[in-house]
Amino acid sequence: MTFPQTVIMLAIGTLLIQPVTGKGLWTTFGVALILVLSLLLTEYIQLKFDGAESAISGKAIPVIENGTLHEKNLSKLRLPVDKLEERLRQSGITAISDVEFATLEASGQLGYTLKKEKQPATKEDIQNLIQLIEKGQLMVQNNQTSTQDKDNIFTETINKNSSHTPKQLQ
Repeated sequence: MTFPQTVIMLAIGTLLIQPVTGKGLWTTFGVALILVLSLLLTEYIQLKFDGAESAISGKAIPVIENGTLHEKNLSKLRLPVDKLEERLRQSGITAISDVEFATLEASGQLGYTLKKEKQPATKEDIQNLIQLIEKGQLMVQNNQTSTQDKDNIFTETINKNSSHTPKQLQ
């Protein structure tokens, strides 16, 4: 949830208690309607203007680039390296040097991409590897059969147009 959404939800939660304590029901609904409309207006403005989006909701801040820490950004965020390492460990990352790029999102989540050599293999990668292995084996088998065909004395009887037999011996 964005910051405006959180504020509106807390405000509406507080307002819903008012009718229970004896305040007017219609006043509560009126204020809740104003809050929801202001939330919709805020989100519309965020969609239309990038500057408003970063001012209202915030932007992602890079904390790691090419396996090195952005100490300046970490100090601005007041995020100790130990806490960043904790978040990386929770994501299954064992070393900061394995991370190509990491950002702390406006929602507080850590977004990251691993370096190419540290990324896990996808199904497509494995299927491509299997195809390459099979092609390699087929090529080896084809080479073996072609050499076996040359050495096989029965190929002449099976294939009368064999070109590997010397003309003087035919």
